[in-house]
Formats: sequence, C-alpha cells, structure tokens
Amino acid sequence: MILSRPDISPVRALTFACGAAYPCLVYLCSGYVPRSVLVLLALVLIAARIAVSQRSRWARSTTCALAAAAACLAGLAIVDRALAVYAYPVVMSLSAAAVFGYSLVAPPSLVEQFAGMREPVPPEAIPYLRKVTCVWFVFLLGNAAVSAATASWGDMAVWTLYNGFLSYLLMGALFLGEIAVRPRPSGSRTLA
Repeated sequence: MILSRPDISPVRALTFACGAAYPCLVYLCSGYVPRSVLVLLALVLIAARIAVSQRSRWARSTTCALAAAAACLAGLAIVDRALAVYAYPVVMSLSAAAVFGYSLVAPPSLVEQFAGMREPVPPEAIPYLRKVTCVWFVFLLGNAAVSAATASWGDMAVWTLYNGFLSYLLMGALFLGEIAVRPRPSGSRTLA
C-alpha cells in the first residue's frame, strides 16, 4: 500500500498558504488596520476553507467543524475583538482536531481515507492508520492549547512566532517522524 498525499489543487494550496500567513499579516498590520477587519479576514479565510473542502470525501465533517470555528470566532469578536484576532489559530487547530477525532468514532479514520485515495487499504494497515489519526488528533489539541497560551500571554511577537512558524515546523516534524517510523511491507520500496 502506498500512503499518498491527497491531490492538492492550486486554489486549495493558496487557501492554506493564506491561512498560514495570517499570524504574520496580523503582526504586520497591528496598529494600522482595525481589529474588526482582521477578524473579518479570518472569517473569510474560514469560508474559503469551507468552499475548497466541498469536493473532499470528508466535506461534511470539515464543513461542520469549520462552521463551528467561524461561529466561535464571530462570537468572540462581539465580546473582545483582540481576542478574536488571536483566536484564529486556536479555532483552526480545534476544527482540524474535531475532523480527526470524528473520524475515529465514525470510521474510516482520516489517515485511512488519505491512504485509500490511490489504492485500497489492506486490513492489516487499519490499526496503524487509526493510531496515526489519534496522534494527529492529540497533536492538534496540544497545538490549540499552546496557541491559546501564546494569545493569552499577550506578546504579539511570541504569538506570531509560534502560530506563524513554529506550529508549522512541529507539524512538519510530526509528518516526517511518522514517515520514518511507518511500517513498510516486506519486499516493497514504497511506504506503508
């Protein structure tokens, strides 16, 4: 079995890149752009994510999770716009965790769905793929907690460094670490 990455359209990649750049944009625009505009930008980014996820196999759970993230962000904006500006990475991590977590209680797991995009997943690989889904779920919850801590700390440079760089570095490390420990089928050069 080859564990392949999903096909990524240019629009999906652009949407992801804009979301990833959000913390840096907040840092650069702070003091120059009203917080309500930054919250609106975050809501537009969530709406764009919902739009590009409609063709995926997991569109329903992704849409529900992202809609909840948007509602949470909009509610926070009513109470405290500054908090809503900094909450975008938190709600995005929580929504991703929700999608991974939901797939654990309503199989197939999300990582199994990714793996099955190119070829069927052998039954013996399913327990491992569930474990990887579990690891991502826990990681995303931890990421949301650290993002929330950086937001509550009140140091915009720390918030930007973690949410705009370090969190993505950690995600990449987790992804590469999983590839390094991934079981390989005997007699195959491809990754399990």
